[in-house]
Amino acid sequence: MDLLKIATAGSVDDGKSTLIGRLMYEAGALKQDQLQHIEQKSRKSGYDYLDFSLATDGLLAEREQGITIDVSHIYFSTPSRRFVIADSPGHVEYTRNMITGASTANLSLILVDARKGITAQTRRHFYISCLLGIKQVVLCINKMDLVDYSESRFNEIVTAFSEMADQLCPKKLNITSIPVSALHGENIATNSELMPWYKEPALLPLLESVKTETNIEQDTVFQVQYVLRPKTNELHDYRAYLGKVRSGVLRTGDPVVVYPEGQETRVKQLEQYGERVEEVQAGVNCSVMLEGEFGISRGQILAGTTNRLQGLQQIKATICWMDNAVLTPGKVCWLQYGTQMVKAKIQQLNALVDTSTFESAENPEQFALNDIGEVSIQLASRLFVQPYLESRANGAFILIDNMSNTTAGVGFIR
Repeated sequence: MDLLKIATAGSVDDGKSTLIGRLMYEAGALKQDQLQHIEQKSRKSGYDYLDFSLATDGLLAEREQGITIDVSHIYFSTPSRRFVIADSPGHVEYTRNMITGASTANLSLILVDARKGITAQTRRHFYISCLLGIKQVVLCINKMDLVDYSESRFNEIVTAFSEMADQLCPKKLNITSIPVSALHGENIATNSELMPWYKEPALLPLLESVKTETNIEQDTVFQVQYVLRPKTNELHDYRAYLGKVRSGVLRTGDPVVVYPEGQETRVKQLEQYGERVEEVQAGVNCSVMLEGEFGISRGQILAGTTNRLQGLQQIKATICWMDNAVLTPGKVCWLQYGTQMVKAKIQQLNALVDTSTFESAENPEQFALNDIGEVSIQLASRLFVQPYLESRANGAFILIDNMSNTTAGVGFIR
């Protein structure tokens, strides 16, 4: 069954947790004990309705404050599709949490309070969605019950969002706008009688049917994680390369290029769990045997011959800085690209983006926690990469502090 990965975003009190809880309820994903807990807590709080935000706010601090603090992944399914929702906090100080939660998503669900309209948080979340290359966007205009289910108010917000999208993300996006009331379940599973002017599908049917891009359509790239040499009597000459197909489809007999050497060969055999297979799609682990003998080690890449990968020792990238210690030019750290790790020096901070106004400050002195901007990086050895907006699977990396060994930042190759 198809899997849809959703990143949610919304300002404080826009009703994001309530919306997710309502989706789970309408999809039949809440168990009986969960429903009983929600009913009891709702009655104890004096509500005359079910507070579905209790289904997702897992931390005690979240329940007490009524806000989302940490990223949580919520799994549920309907007869036609499986879903995983990355429920990320909406506060600016948790920007790194949102990027982490949305990094693997193929649809962005952005929530807006119908009373407030587009806010600085909305612009920030949409900017991050564009930065991460998410092409499917669903704009949920929530709390329509508090604006008397007004069609004109809905259209006003949709127009403002479209103007913002044209300014921030010139690349073609698929944006769908839906008026909802998560609290009362309007336009969640079925079309609301209170908004007869809205003729498109409700939220859950839309999520069940939306088409998304996958890494399968991209160029084939396989990165080696481990070289398997059993050296037993039965498998004396056996040599296979274990790893994940990062993009495309790898098939038996396919011509491939071994990077960084640039040697060409063919796939002799593919195996999964000890069984031979004819093809392996993106996101799946397998072992690969090649025709001929090569000195391949961990981190090297096998790629299709259609488009040659570019070997770079200096890259320009957009990064989000995730460390409490500030980033300044000259900083040396480890850059991890898949299974490959190289020393990297931050040569220059080219620009710092204000995610509220989208104005850029040229050549800033430093990046602080949660800052996003453009940098130039010098590498100790070449990396064979693709620009992030061409291949999300092959254009991202993380920066690791070489002293503490903690994740200091995440980057997207330009």
